[in-house]
Amino acid sequence: MSKVATKALGIDDAILHRALPFALFMAFIAIDEGIQLAARWQLLSVPDSALYYLYPVKTFTVAAMLWMYRGHYTELRLKDLANAKTSTAVFLAGAVTFALWISIDSTLPLNGAPRGFNPALLPEGAIRLLMTATRVAGAVLIVPLMEELFWRSFLLRYLIDADFESVPIGRFTWTSFLVTTVLFGLEHHLFVAGMVAGAVYSIILYKTRSLAQCILAHAVTNLALACYVLYTGRWNFW
Repeated sequence: MSKVATKALGIDDAILHRALPFALFMAFIAIDEGIQLAARWQLLSVPDSALYYLYPVKTFTVAAMLWMYRGHYTELRLKDLANAKTSTAVFLAGAVTFALWISIDSTLPLNGAPRGFNPALLPEGAIRLLMTATRVAGAVLIVPLMEELFWRSFLLRYLIDADFESVPIGRFTWTSFLVTTVLFGLEHHLFVAGMVAGAVYSIILYKTRSLAQCILAHAVTNLALACYVLYTGRWNFW
Protein backbone atom coordinates (compact mmCIF):
# COMPACT_ATOMS: atom_id res chain seq x y z
CA MET A 1 0.00 0.00 0.00
CA SER A 2 1.45 3.37 -1.02
CA LYS A 3 1.97 6.29 1.35
CA VAL A 4 -0.61 8.27 -0.62
CA ALA A 5 -3.20 5.51 -0.12
CA THR A 6 -2.47 5.21 3.59
CA LYS A 7 -2.77 8.94 4.10
CA ALA A 8 -6.05 8.98 2.15
CA LEU A 9 -7.40 6.25 4.42
CA GLY A 10 -6.12 8.03 7.52
CA ILE A 11 -3.80 5.16 8.43
CA ASP A 12 -0.57 6.06 10.17
CA ASP A 13 2.50 4.39 8.65
CA ALA A 14 3.62 3.09 12.06
CA ILE A 15 0.29 1.31 12.47
CA LEU A 16 0.42 -0.05 8.94
CA HIS A 17 3.87 -1.59 9.39
CA ARG A 18 2.66 -3.62 12.39
CA ALA A 19 -0.96 -4.29 11.46
CA LEU A 20 -0.75 -5.09 7.75
CA PRO A 21 1.32 -8.30 8.06
CA PHE A 22 -1.14 -9.53 10.70
CA ALA A 23 -4.16 -8.50 8.57
CA LEU A 24 -2.70 -10.31 5.57
CA PHE A 25 -2.13 -13.45 7.63
CA MET A 26 -5.72 -13.35 8.90
CA ALA A 27 -7.02 -12.77 5.35
CA PHE A 28 -5.40 -16.03 4.25
CA ILE A 29 -7.03 -17.80 7.19
CA ALA A 30 -10.41 -16.32 6.18
CA ILE A 31 -9.93 -17.57 2.61
CA ASP A 32 -9.05 -21.05 3.90
CA GLU A 33 -12.08 -21.17 6.21
CA GLY A 34 -14.36 -19.75 3.52
CA ILE A 35 -13.36 -22.52 1.13
CA GLN A 36 -13.91 -25.12 3.86
CA LEU A 37 -17.36 -23.69 4.56
CA ALA A 38 -18.28 -23.76 0.88
CA ALA A 39 -17.11 -27.38 0.75
CA ARG A 40 -19.31 -28.28 3.74
CA TRP A 41 -22.26 -26.68 1.98
CA GLN A 42 -21.35 -28.73 -1.10
CA LEU A 43 -20.77 -25.60 -3.15
CA LEU A 44 -17.21 -26.75 -3.84
CA SER A 45 -15.41 -30.05 -3.87
CA VAL A 46 -11.98 -29.49 -2.37
CA PRO A 47 -9.82 -32.19 -0.72
CA ASP A 48 -8.38 -31.18 2.66
CA SER A 49 -4.81 -31.49 1.45
CA ALA A 50 -5.40 -29.00 -1.40
CA LEU A 51 -5.80 -26.18 1.12
CA TYR A 52 -2.46 -27.03 2.71
CA TYR A 53 -0.75 -25.33 -0.22
CA LEU A 54 -2.12 -21.98 0.94
CA TYR A 55 0.15 -22.11 3.98
CA PRO A 56 3.51 -21.63 2.22
CA VAL A 57 1.99 -18.82 0.13
CA LYS A 58 0.72 -17.18 3.33
CA THR A 59 4.03 -17.70 5.14
CA PHE A 60 6.29 -16.37 2.40
CA THR A 61 4.01 -13.42 1.64
CA VAL A 62 3.91 -12.32 5.27
CA ALA A 63 7.65 -12.96 5.64
CA ALA A 64 8.34 -10.77 2.60
CA MET A 65 6.23 -7.97 4.07
CA LEU A 66 7.99 -8.19 7.44
CA TRP A 67 11.33 -8.06 5.67
CA MET A 68 10.23 -5.04 3.63
CA TYR A 69 9.22 -3.19 6.80
CA ARG A 70 12.14 -4.41 8.92
CA GLY A 71 13.74 -0.98 9.22
CA HIS A 72 10.66 0.40 10.99
CA TYR A 73 10.71 -2.04 13.93
CA THR A 74 13.04 0.00 16.09
CA GLU A 75 11.44 -1.42 19.25
CA LEU A 76 12.75 -4.87 18.32
CA ARG A 77 16.19 -5.08 19.95
CA LEU A 78 17.80 -8.46 19.26
CA LYS A 79 20.67 -7.56 21.60
CA ASP A 80 18.21 -8.11 24.47
CA LEU A 81 18.55 -11.84 23.86
CA ALA A 82 22.22 -11.67 24.87
CA ASN A 83 21.13 -11.53 28.51
CA ALA A 84 21.57 -15.25 29.22
CA LYS A 85 19.77 -15.25 32.57
CA THR A 86 16.68 -13.48 31.23
CA SER A 87 16.61 -15.46 27.99
CA THR A 88 16.83 -18.75 29.90
CA ALA A 89 13.90 -17.75 32.11
CA VAL A 90 11.91 -16.66 29.07
CA PHE A 91 12.76 -19.94 27.29
CA LEU A 92 11.37 -21.87 30.25
CA ALA A 93 8.27 -19.66 30.32
CA GLY A 94 7.68 -20.47 26.66
CA ALA A 95 8.00 -24.20 27.41
CA VAL A 96 5.55 -23.95 30.33
CA THR A 97 3.12 -22.10 28.05
CA PHE A 98 3.29 -25.04 25.63
CA ALA A 99 2.49 -27.45 28.47
CA LEU A 100 -0.50 -25.34 29.45
CA TRP A 101 -1.62 -25.06 25.82
CA ILE A 102 -1.97 -28.82 25.33
CA SER A 103 -3.63 -29.20 28.75
CA ILE A 104 -6.46 -26.68 28.23
CA ASP A 105 -9.03 -27.85 25.70
CA SER A 106 -11.81 -25.24 26.06
CA THR A 107 -13.05 -24.08 22.66
CA LEU A 108 -15.54 -21.56 21.37
CA PRO A 109 -18.97 -23.25 21.19
CA LEU A 110 -19.61 -21.98 17.66
CA ASN A 111 -16.34 -23.39 16.32
CA GLY A 112 -16.19 -26.74 14.62
CA ALA A 113 -13.33 -29.09 15.32
CA PRO A 114 -10.15 -27.78 13.69
CA ARG A 115 -9.11 -29.61 10.56
CA GLY A 116 -5.45 -29.31 11.41
CA PHE A 117 -2.50 -30.08 9.17
CA ASN A 118 -1.87 -33.77 8.57
CA PRO A 119 1.22 -34.25 6.39
CA ALA A 120 0.22 -37.89 5.78
CA LEU A 121 -2.41 -36.55 3.37
CA LEU A 122 0.34 -35.12 1.16
CA PRO A 123 2.35 -37.12 -1.41
CA GLU A 124 5.32 -38.89 0.12
CA GLY A 125 8.81 -37.58 -0.48
CA ALA A 126 10.01 -34.06 -1.15
CA ILE A 127 6.58 -32.40 -1.21
CA ARG A 128 5.59 -33.75 2.21
CA LEU A 129 8.97 -32.89 3.70
CA LEU A 130 9.00 -29.37 2.25
CA MET A 131 5.42 -28.62 3.29
CA THR A 132 6.04 -29.88 6.83
CA ALA A 133 9.28 -27.88 7.11
CA THR A 134 7.45 -24.77 5.88
CA ARG A 135 4.72 -25.35 8.45
CA VAL A 136 7.26 -25.56 11.27
CA ALA A 137 9.28 -22.59 10.02
CA GLY A 138 6.15 -20.47 9.67
CA ALA A 139 4.98 -21.34 13.18
CA VAL A 140 8.37 -20.77 14.81
CA LEU A 141 9.90 -17.89 12.84
CA ILE A 142 7.12 -15.90 11.16
CA VAL A 143 4.05 -16.20 13.40
CA PRO A 144 5.75 -15.11 16.66
CA LEU A 145 7.34 -12.08 14.98
CA MET A 146 4.18 -11.06 13.13
CA GLU A 147 1.86 -11.57 16.12
CA GLU A 148 4.06 -9.93 18.74
CA LEU A 149 4.57 -6.87 16.54
CA PHE A 150 0.80 -6.56 16.25
CA TRP A 151 -0.40 -7.54 19.73
CA ARG A 152 2.34 -6.48 22.10
CA SER A 153 4.11 -3.72 20.14
CA PHE A 154 1.09 -2.07 18.51
CA LEU A 155 -2.25 -2.90 20.12
CA LEU A 156 -1.10 -3.14 23.73
CA ARG A 157 0.35 0.37 23.47
CA TYR A 158 -2.38 1.77 21.19
CA LEU A 159 -5.00 1.01 23.84
CA ILE A 160 -3.03 3.26 26.18
CA ASP A 161 -2.46 6.10 23.70
CA ALA A 162 -3.36 6.43 20.00
CA ASP A 163 0.15 7.82 19.54
CA PHE A 164 1.38 4.36 20.49
CA GLU A 165 5.02 4.96 19.60
CA SER A 166 5.17 7.48 22.44
CA VAL A 167 4.27 4.70 24.90
CA PRO A 168 7.34 2.84 26.21
CA ILE A 169 7.47 -0.90 25.58
CA GLY A 170 6.18 -2.65 28.70
CA ARG A 171 3.87 0.12 29.98
CA PHE A 172 1.10 -1.57 31.99
CA THR A 173 -2.59 -0.73 32.27
CA TRP A 174 -5.33 -3.17 33.21
CA THR A 175 -7.46 -2.20 30.21
CA SER A 176 -4.76 -2.80 27.62
CA PHE A 177 -3.69 -6.04 29.32
CA LEU A 178 -7.19 -7.52 29.58
CA VAL A 179 -8.39 -6.45 26.13
CA THR A 180 -5.33 -7.83 24.32
CA THR A 181 -5.45 -11.02 26.39
CA VAL A 182 -9.06 -11.71 25.45
CA LEU A 183 -8.62 -10.78 21.79
CA PHE A 184 -5.47 -12.87 21.50
CA GLY A 185 -7.44 -15.80 22.90
CA LEU A 186 -10.30 -15.28 20.46
CA GLU A 187 -7.82 -15.42 17.58
CA HIS A 188 -7.24 -19.09 18.41
CA HIS A 189 -9.55 -22.10 18.34
CA LEU A 190 -8.42 -23.06 21.86
CA PHE A 191 -9.42 -19.65 23.12
CA VAL A 192 -8.76 -20.23 26.86
CA ALA A 193 -5.29 -21.58 26.09
CA GLY A 194 -4.85 -18.60 23.79
CA MET A 195 -5.76 -16.18 26.57
CA VAL A 196 -3.34 -17.89 28.96
CA ALA A 197 -0.56 -17.67 26.37
CA GLY A 198 -1.39 -14.05 25.61
CA ALA A 199 -1.26 -13.20 29.31
CA VAL A 200 2.11 -14.95 29.70
CA TYR A 201 3.65 -13.11 26.74
CA SER A 202 2.36 -9.77 28.03
CA ILE A 203 3.75 -10.45 31.50
CA ILE A 204 7.12 -11.25 29.91
CA LEU A 205 6.92 -7.88 28.16
CA TYR A 206 6.18 -6.09 31.43
CA LYS A 207 9.00 -7.85 33.26
CA THR A 208 11.68 -7.57 30.56
CA ARG A 209 10.60 -4.43 28.66
CA SER A 210 11.72 -6.37 25.59
CA LEU A 211 9.68 -7.31 22.54
CA ALA A 212 12.49 -9.65 21.45
CA GLN A 213 12.02 -11.68 24.64
CA CYS A 214 8.27 -11.97 23.93
CA ILE A 215 9.05 -13.27 20.46
CA LEU A 216 11.51 -15.77 21.95
CA ALA A 217 8.88 -17.11 24.37
CA HIS A 218 6.28 -17.35 21.60
CA ALA A 219 8.75 -19.11 19.29
CA VAL A 220 9.68 -21.64 22.00
CA THR A 221 5.99 -22.40 22.61
CA ASN A 222 5.36 -22.94 18.91
CA LEU A 223 8.49 -25.02 18.42
CA ALA A 224 7.60 -27.29 21.33
CA LEU A 225 4.06 -27.60 19.97
CA ALA A 226 5.36 -28.48 16.49
CA CYS A 227 7.61 -31.19 17.92
CA TYR A 228 4.74 -32.53 20.02
CA VAL A 229 2.35 -32.63 17.04
CA LEU A 230 4.85 -34.37 14.79
CA TYR A 231 5.66 -36.92 17.52
CA THR A 232 2.07 -37.68 18.62
CA GLY A 233 0.15 -37.09 15.39
CA ARG A 234 -2.34 -34.81 17.17
CA TRP A 235 -2.83 -32.75 14.02
CA ASN A 236 -5.75 -30.77 15.47
CA PHE A 237 -3.19 -28.61 17.32
CA TRP A 238 -2.00 -27.39 13.91
